[in-house]
Amino acid sequence: MIRLANVSKRYPSAPRGAAALDGVDLSVERGEFVALMGPSGSGKTTMLNIVGLIDTPSSGRYLFGDEDLTNRSVDQLAELRRRHVGIIFQGFHLIADLNVFENVELPLTYQDVPRAARRTRVRELLELVGLDARASHYPEDLSGGEQQRVAIARALVNDPSLIIADEPTGNLDGRNEADVLDMLATLHGAGATVLMVTHSAARAAHAERIIHLRDGRIVPGARI
Repeated sequence: MIRLANVSKRYPSAPRGAAALDGVDLSVERGEFVALMGPSGSGKTTMLNIVGLIDTPSSGRYLFGDEDLTNRSVDQLAELRRRHVGIIFQGFHLIADLNVFENVELPLTYQDVPRAARRTRVRELLELVGLDARASHYPEDLSGGEQQRVAIARALVNDPSLIIADEPTGNLDGRNEADVLDMLATLHGAGATVLMVTHSAARAAHAERIIHLRDGRIVPGARI
């Protein structure tokens, strides 16, 4: 599904020689649920940004499916991301002026999907996350758990081949956290490939495999 081969990432603002990622090799198979753990500054967000086609490596190769993305343009990566990657953020990132239905529909609008097909797909996703009765409500009317479920529906609306979850329960209480983790497990059980960043060993235990990062490198001995 995805493969990082000797991937490094250096930012101009970083101290000389410092790398956010330093020669990382990682493979994630189609249908796997992988958790990525590590302290702040370990390179987790940088790795997610590269895997999620938001950023590019300074060196090394990234293969997505059968495609080598090493020399793709920013616009090409953005198009691939829209078609193949769903991202669930810790902070929800819902648009306050749009209701639940419109927030979930937005990615399809950007892709010029016909209106009837958009409406059918959005209704399916809202039913999946249990929010079909809240379609006309706005983000400010929802609990934190409900907002995260809207964000999950939006991430899934394009039927992505890869779901990236960046601390998806970090702003939730225990009950809503359990609901979101159960939903990710359900999506994985249905065949989705999931890469989740978390600081919590308890949350990571929901995954099939745990990768540990420190100082931009995968910790020796971790199964990759």
